[in-house]
Amino acid sequence: MQPFWDAEARARVRAGRQPLAYEQLFAVDTHERHLVNVQRLARSREPAVVIAASGMCAGGRVVNYLREMLGDPRHDVLFVGYQARGTPGHAIQAYGPRGGYVEIDGERVQIRAGVHSLSGYSAHADRDDLTRFVTRMRHLPGEVRLVHGEDSVRAAFARHLEQVTAGKVRVRI
Repeated sequence: MQPFWDAEARARVRAGRQPLAYEQLFAVDTHERHLVNVQRLARSREPAVVIAASGMCAGGRVVNYLREMLGDPRHDVLFVGYQARGTPGHAIQAYGPRGGYVEIDGERVQIRAGVHSLSGYSAHADRDDLTRFVTRMRHLPGEVRLVHGEDSVRAAFARHLEQVTAGKVRVRI
């Protein structure tokens, strides 16, 4: 993993710190190994923390874990970051605490696992970062299309971006 770490993380490793060096760490490198691990964790009572990324739980390896484990109250799901409306992640957040269900790959999955959310973290740029991205371009784009996020937030950002560019950038929602 170290080739993908930033300068700060590499400096810590050079200083003798090994943030991911503990004997219980189990990295899953292949899809076959992933599927075996999903089944093992779903059937066992072995405690585990699974870190699986898929922004809205709509694809990727996290879907396998969710399909197998959401129906078991021994498990918990922790969301770190935003889950957009209309996505499986949002449905799990909204209906999980009420004992609801979510559709995963066309299959209805009861949510019996604990569902928790930790807000304040995001892999996406915020308003100021996005504004700087556009306004620092050598040539301002003629048009920017906003396709991600809640409607009211996209509308507010569109107004903001048009204002800070003095109308030079047309924003479509």
